[in-house]
Formats: sequence, C-alpha cells, structure tokens
Amino acid sequence: HLSVHPSIHTFSHLSAASPACTELETVMLDWLGKMLKLPEDFLAGTEGRGGGVIQGTASEATLIALLAARSKIVKLIQADHPDRSETDIISKLVAYSSDQAHSSVERAGLIGGVRMKKIPTDNKFSVRGDALQKVLEEDRAAGLIPFFFCATLGTTPSCAFDCVTELGPICNAEKIWMHIDAAYAGSAFICPEFRPLLNGIEFADSFNFNPHKWLLVNFDCSAMWVKKRSDIIGAFKMEPLYLKHDHQESGNHSHWQIPLGRRFRSLKIWFVFRMYGLKGLQAYIRKHVGLAKDFESLVRADQRFEISADVVLGLVCFKLKGSNELNETLLKRINNARKIHLVPCQLAGKFVLRFAVCARTTESRHVQEAWCHISHLASELLQELPHLTTVVGITC
Repeated sequence: HLSVHPSIHTFSHLSAASPACTELETVMLDWLGKMLKLPEDFLAGTEGRGGGVIQGTASEATLIALLAARSKIVKLIQADHPDRSETDIISKLVAYSSDQAHSSVERAGLIGGVRMKKIPTDNKFSVRGDALQKVLEEDRAAGLIPFFFCATLGTTPSCAFDCVTELGPICNAEKIWMHIDAAYAGSAFICPEFRPLLNGIEFADSFNFNPHKWLLVNFDCSAMWVKKRSDIIGAFKMEPLYLKHDHQESGNHSHWQIPLGRRFRSLKIWFVFRMYGLKGLQAYIRKHVGLAKDFESLVRADQRFEISADVVLGLVCFKLKGSNELNETLLKRINNARKIHLVPCQLAGKFVLRFAVCARTTESRHVQEAWCHISHLASELLQELPHLTTVVGITC
C-alpha cells in the first residue's frame, strides 16, 4: 500500500517537505538499476557513492553530466594551479561525441560554453578507441584540455553502438568524464540477451536512458545514474537558509538537476513495474525486436530495396536502391498518404528511411500492412521515375 499526500504529486522542492517523493525515486532508480545489472557503484542503496535521479529528458541528463564534468575539471586544475582563472581554463576545455550523436549533445556544449568535437565513426557507425585516442593526442598537443566524452549506445539515426569497452579505459586513463547516452536502447538492456550491449558501463561516470521511450512509462521520465553523486551535487548545490535541512547531500534531488522544483515522476515507474513486472517488460521489448526483424526480412526479400545498417533492436534503416532523390520522393509519398509515418536520416551520405516499432499495440499484421503500403508506393514511383534507378524487383 502506498499513501501519498496530494500536494506532492505535483512537485517537490525539498526532501524534508516531500519525503515520500524523494524516497520512492531513490528506490525506483535502484530497482531499475538492478534490472539493468548496473555496477553497485551506481546504486544508492549500497556502499557506493553514486545513485539515480529522474531527469525530464536525455538532453537534460547530458547537459547535467557535462556541467558536472566542467565543474570538476576546473576545481582539479585550480587545486594544482591556483593562479589560473576559471575563464582561462574553460576557454581550453574540449568535449567529444560521436558524429552520429544526437544534436542535444552538441547543444549541451553550446549551453555549457565549451567547444564540442565530433569523433568519426567506423563502417558500423560506431566510435572506436583508436579514433578517440588520435583526437585526444592532437588536442593535448595543441594545448587544449579534454574533459568530457559522450558515448552513445543506440544512436538516433541507425541505433549504432559506440565501443564503450575500448573507449572507457581511455577516458579513465585520461581523466575524462565519460557519459553514456542510451536514450532509446537502454530499455532493452533489461533483457539478458541484450545486456552485453551495455558492457563497459563500469568505466562510465554517468549513464542515462529514457523509460518514456520504450519501457511503457509516460513522458517525461529520463533515468540518470552517477558513480559519484558528490560530483553532481558539487556543481549545482546552493545553500540559502530557506533550502537548508538535515539531509542535504543524499536526500535532496534538487541538487542533482537544473530546476529546483520536481514532480513526483517515480510514481509512474512504480505503477508500470507493479503492473507488468520484469518478465512482462522483457516480453514487450522482445516482441518489438521480433517485429523489427520481421520487417527486415520483408525488405531483404525485395530486390529493389537494401538494408542500410545492422538491425539490432526495434529500428530498421532501409532504402530503395537508387538515388537520394528517389528515396526522398518515396518518403514524401509515404508520409503524405498518412497511413504510416517514417522519419529519415543520412548515413554515409545516403538518404535513408527508418522504420521504428515503438507502439504498445503494434502487432505482426501492422508490420505486414506497412510493408505492403511501402511496396505499393515504391512500385508506383519506379514506374513514373525509371530514370532514377535501374533495379527491377518484386512487389508485395
């Protein structure tokens, strides 16, 4: 039984004013962390110094991590060089991300007032250790101070995975804060067969994914964990008299985020977990991955189309064999018909269509109907614009 005062459904300013809000959030993030098999360093209910907090979006989590990393590196440098000003240090800082990372990562650098460099990816659209190491050596030689790297597990364009097992040791050796953004893909890590995609998490300083994307929790609910909560608190803690109370460090999530006010978002997680259970949530993820694999098979069976990236979870990147213009026209016709909606991306200079299985009620028949619709529109287009492709194949 859970009894909650009505006033704290809306927001919590202090944990002392809304203890149920703070305590349930701490417990829910530990529950979720254990479902993901996170290292104990990230859990609040252990001997570790970390813990979890619910942010509004992955964009916020990335910004929080970057600002915490910036604060930490400035303090470390000033401890050894008291004469160096904060302005001088920040002017030399440089952060890194994949060239496939979400635009919010670059935006975090913009808001944080630091330069952001994109690391080139391999043919699987993944950042590898040697690519990062090369850029770090060049920047240190140029007098810059590398301090933050955002690795992506499940990129937005193609659901690619940066090689965290290679990147993590480099970041640790170079004293660079590594944040892992798994906004979409993180939900799948509750399944044992997908958990290896999170290998290397032990090297990270912070980790985030969005239960509101693929774990049946309503927006907004973005789960973030840190290995050392003091790093986050040290960057954002302010103590006017009206905010002081007896449990400042561990019991006030206002010090873990940008706004002071907070909603009771952990209730959403509690209800979903109680309704579905771990096995129910795992079955939900596996069903979507299976449907995506079914769609991939349909695409591969049609010689007019090709798969543009590995299908790992619930996203299928595909295109007609032909020009970017051809695929742009196909996408416009698909979306204008308003039966299904697809969002494109650019992969290696090619205009690519993306089919994402993400609705709770999606069934196999919906996937079949979507493919027949796409195939039919492709047939009409190829008859009208034969000069844009020389490939002839089968239709639905």
